[in-house]
Amino acid sequence: MLSVGKVRIRLVKRVARQLLDSYPQLFTRDFESNKQVVSKLISTRSKKLRNQIAGYITHLVAVRSREKRVETVEEPVS
Repeated sequence: MLSVGKVRIRLVKRVARQLLDSYPQLFTRDFESNKQVVSKLISTRSKKLRNQIAGYITHLVAVRSREKRVETVEEPVS
């Protein structure tokens, strides 16, 4: 089955990556808390843009945590 992904604009991706690289300790896998952090870090009047950035950050955090779990499982035990 073919899954259909979400298309995000370049601005959302760029800002989300910059925030996550600058403040990695502030973000979690919880969208609601990420939404609050994003609203404190950037000033935007658009709720939609804020939510898109927070959602993409949540996605990136989840992907990074999955990658770390795979790396720890693949390490050989001596």
